[in-house]
Amino acid sequence: MLIQSTLIALSATLAAAVKPLSVKNQFFVDPSDNIFQIVGVAYQPGGSAGYDATHGKDPLSNADICRRDAAILQILGVNTIRVYNLNPDVNHDECASIFNAAGIYMILDVNSPQVAGSLQTYNPWESYYDTYVNRTFAVVEAFKNYDNTLAFFSGNEVINNESSAGQVPPYMRAVTRDIKNYVAKHCDRKIPVGYSAADVREVLFDSFEYFTCAEGGKSNDPSRADIFALNSYSWCGNSDFQKSGYDDLVDGFRNTSVPVFYSEYGCNAVQPRPFTEVGAIYGEEFSSVFSGGIVYEYTQEDNDYGLVKVNTKDESVTLLKDFYTLKDQFSKLDWKKVQGVKSAKEGSGPKAPKCDAKLIQSKDFYGNFTLPDMPPNVDKILAKGVSPKPTGKLVDIKDFSVKYTVKNADGSVISDLAVKPLGSDESNAPGSNDAKIQDSGSVSSGNSTSSDSDSDSDSDDTKNSGAAGSAIAMTLPAVAMGAFAIFAGLAL
Repeated sequence: MLIQSTLIALSATLAAAVKPLSVKNQFFVDPSDNIFQIVGVAYQPGGSAGYDATHGKDPLSNADICRRDAAILQILGVNTIRVYNLNPDVNHDECASIFNAAGIYMILDVNSPQVAGSLQTYNPWESYYDTYVNRTFAVVEAFKNYDNTLAFFSGNEVINNESSAGQVPPYMRAVTRDIKNYVAKHCDRKIPVGYSAADVREVLFDSFEYFTCAEGGKSNDPSRADIFALNSYSWCGNSDFQKSGYDDLVDGFRNTSVPVFYSEYGCNAVQPRPFTEVGAIYGEEFSSVFSGGIVYEYTQEDNDYGLVKVNTKDESVTLLKDFYTLKDQFSKLDWKKVQGVKSAKEGSGPKAPKCDAKLIQSKDFYGNFTLPDMPPNVDKILAKGVSPKPTGKLVDIKDFSVKYTVKNADGSVISDLAVKPLGSDESNAPGSNDAKIQDSGSVSSGNSTSSDSDSDSDSDDTKNSGAAGSAIAMTLPAVAMGAFAIFAGLAL
């Protein structure tokens, strides 16, 4: 065991495990033309405190922490992380390369909690100006050269009720247009750009229709979202396909022309979370429409959704009950079958509907598809690229060993932990990293640990429980974690 771990730790590699995915019809596909299902975790260690522009800190800025977390996520079986707040002025080469070697893709939000870092939910025209758009372009520049950059989110829950639905849609679609145009002009490959929606049923399907339809019926319309995702918490405890409303989601998105997936899931109204929805999400009925999902969230914060607990004094990590339960649910599935479905012939999937006010059902939802022009100066930025221009590239990783202590729920230390570099074109899956951890059957219920009092996280995340299936239960975690960037304008 020690010899094997040492060899892994000392092996130098250019992080080349995964190759870029592409969108074909309504699914992601890998280089072998297999439909790719996202098996993800929301990754924002420290919550809002994990982003600190003043000190050049964001979730992908510290290689030692990324090594620690990539190894843990490999053990869990994750192939994708979602990162909410990133600083384009910080170098991310090592972290991106570590996750790439681990077989883990990255879905990245372009917004941030800083001034001019997000589109407002009210009077969005006040926040749609050149400084903001330039910032979104800079995130694209910083991450475009990493093979494991899977997609960009142009917005997260900017439409979260009927009031915001009356103002935001054309501006959100305009931001998507601007970013897609930048990708087309300045990136060597087509990186998907899309929207992460609140699962508020009064506006969900109208949001989907508004963002994924094609102006003039042209599928190459630059303002049309390449992907559509939703933050959904409707399956709580041991629910089922009907009680949770999963059947309604499958029916509502059945004719999607773009990949649809959960950008967040994992209701915690019942604890510890049983994660019984995992079997449904990757089952045949759901996966015939959806492309997987992202569990909320990696680290334990004030809102009590964590899979692991970080001691911020020494950066040690303790695995929580939810980690073991989720790992067990993943392990029940036949991943060769889940990830081995061949894609259909190009062009055989559903076609994007032509944008028309008739697509919109709610009288409160903005149904006009005339978009605002780009703000002044953005045309110049789009033509020449952002300046100064962030750069990023995959680099050699010489050491994959984890320097920080990682503990089981019982306090025992996981020995010789390291990232296991995967082969070319290989994404992570359960069993890729076979580090020995505590048996799940011996883990006590609940997410509390003996080291809870050691954490000094200053996250401002909050959680107010709602009834299963309610708008609060389905969307609030995203408001607490990701959407604080969107609402930053309220304090400006």
